[in-house]
Amino acid sequence: MNLLKLTPIAVCLAASALLFSATAGAQTAAPAAPAAAAATPEITAKKAEGQLAAAAWLTMLDQGNWGGAYEASSQIFRNMVQIGQWMDSIPSVRKPFGGYQSRTASDVVYKTTLPGRPDGEYVTAIFQTDFTEKKGVEELVTTVREADGKWRVIGYAPR
Repeated sequence: MNLLKLTPIAVCLAASALLFSATAGAQTAAPAAPAAAAATPEITAKKAEGQLAAAAWLTMLDQGNWGGAYEASSQIFRNMVQIGQWMDSIPSVRKPFGGYQSRTASDVVYKTTLPGRPDGEYVTAIFQTDFTEKKGVEELVTTVREADGKWRVIGYAPR
């Protein structure tokens, strides 16, 4: 496969990885939020909605529905990666893992700011996933709540 075709998706995945690293770093460096603020019913519901959107999107990837996953992504994601680049690249990202076996959310975080992104509502879900060829893959998926109120994927980084 031509490396130039991989560059935009690789950049997107790398940017997602940096975004997640910055998010994780900010979580450990920031003072702890009051427990009541972190566990409000509203925030809990938003975390659940973002996680559900992320899991549904991952299911499309598991099924090889690359086009469906692309269309279900946020406008920001689609602006960063063109459909042709996505369709050429994402199969090679996922193929080495083999078939999907199981997935469990290990952490879900709600934020209103992320480095390099406009203020908004973001949910980052970290999933521990087992595939037939690779066990224990950590999949980081960030969703954003778009203007229509729907949560859509803005970043994906398997590691």
